[in-house]
Amino acid sequence: MDDFVELWDVYDINRIKTKRMWVRGEKPRPGDWHLVIHVCIFNSSGEMLIQQRQPFKEGWPNMWDLTVGGSAIAGDTSQIAAQRELYEEIGLQLDLQQIRPHLTINFENGFDDIYLIEENVQLHKLTLQYEEVQNVKWASKQEILTMIKNGEFIPYYESLIQLLFDSRKQRGTIRM
Repeated sequence: MDDFVELWDVYDINRIKTKRMWVRGEKPRPGDWHLVIHVCIFNSSGEMLIQQRQPFKEGWPNMWDLTVGGSAIAGDTSQIAAQRELYEEIGLQLDLQQIRPHLTINFENGFDDIYLIEENVQLHKLTLQYEEVQNVKWASKQEILTMIKNGEFIPYYESLIQLLFDSRKQRGTIRM
C-alpha cells in the first residue's frame, strides 16, 4: 500500500461540517461523524449492478456488494463523492451534481447517502479498479437476497435490499 493519508471532513450531529478533519483509520472523537455514500445502479429490467470485492480487500473480501460505496474525502459534497466512487471503482462517469440521495441512513459514526440511479450500463465498457473490484454483474432482487442467505453478499438487512428496489423509481416512503 502507498503512504497516502485519507482525510475526512468531521460533521456534527446535525450534519454540519465542523472545521476539523478526521484521518481514516483513527478512532473518532465522541460526537464526530463522517459522510459515506453508496450508489446503486439499476437497469431498465429492474436489476442492480453489483460488484465483487477483491480477495485481498480489507473488510468483506470476495463478497458481492452494492454497485459502489465509499467515504467522502475532505472537501467532497455527497454528490462529488458519489461521482468519484463511481468513476474510481467501475470507471463510470455520471453527473450527479443536481441529484439528491434517495435515502440517508445514519450509522454509528456517520451518515450514509444512498443514490438510486437508472442507467443501462454496458458491463464490458466498465473499467474495474484493481485495488477494489474483481467483477461486476447485473442481479435481480431475488438473486441478491439468495446471495445474502448463502453468505456470498455483504449481510445487509434483507429489508434494505427490498427498500432499494422498491424506491428506485420514486422518492419518499408512500407507494404512488
